[in-house]
Amino acid sequence: TEAAKTQLENEPLITLVQNRRAWFVQLLGCETKAQFKYYKHEEDKRVQFANSLEDSNCFLRLFCSACRPFTTQVKTEEDDAEIITVDRPCAACVHPLKCCDGLKQVQTISSGGDKLGSVKEEFFCCVPRFTIYDDKDEPMYLLHQPTCVGGMCVYCCAEGNPCGKGCCKAGFHVFPMDQKGNTDGTDAKRIGRILKKPRGVLTEVFTDSVVMDVEFPEDSTSEQKAVLMGTALFINANFFEGNNDS
Repeated sequence: TEAAKTQLENEPLITLVQNRRAWFVQLLGCETKAQFKYYKHEEDKRVQFANSLEDSNCFLRLFCSACRPFTTQVKTEEDDAEIITVDRPCAACVHPLKCCDGLKQVQTISSGGDKLGSVKEEFFCCVPRFTIYDDKDEPMYLLHQPTCVGGMCVYCCAEGNPCGKGCCKAGFHVFPMDQKGNTDGTDAKRIGRILKKPRGVLTEVFTDSVVMDVEFPEDSTSEQKAVLMGTALFINANFFEGNNDS
């Protein structure tokens, strides 16, 4: 849509901030709908440009959080115009050694009823791996956490010292398709990143509310940026929400 182009075309970075649950909801252990605010960065200030509220079943959110089906529309703050719609069907949680395509996680991102792309879980043994596709189902990007030991382990120091500035950070790095087979190791060159950042000690300990930066590849189009923004919601649902077994 025009809203997606207007809001994302010239943005190298956006930030997603998940709303905290009310204290009484937190005490009751209820799993509420995921609600996000979206920010641009202008002159060292965050400016909200969009918001979203997940549409999903209450029972499935409570008991099957990581594999629940949901639909999320991201709309502009100014006039509620649709930027993207994210649609994820019910599927098994992200897990190693999935040979059957029917069990793998897939999420579709659209805008104005037209498909923009999708993100799909790939077969993996140790570190979860995903491929991001365009509207014609052609692969665009590879996505996984930074690795070490030949791709066998997540490189926990990639975002900084885990006992210092890297504490509570988790990055998923974006690589071009022509780099396939050369995305592992501490020296692998990324072109983008989805980075989960800490909000504060109490928030990290007592809630699953997250902040994520989405850094876009330098030459990406507004459509590709929209797909990566939707991918951030996919990553959050699979790795950072409560009752998550992945």
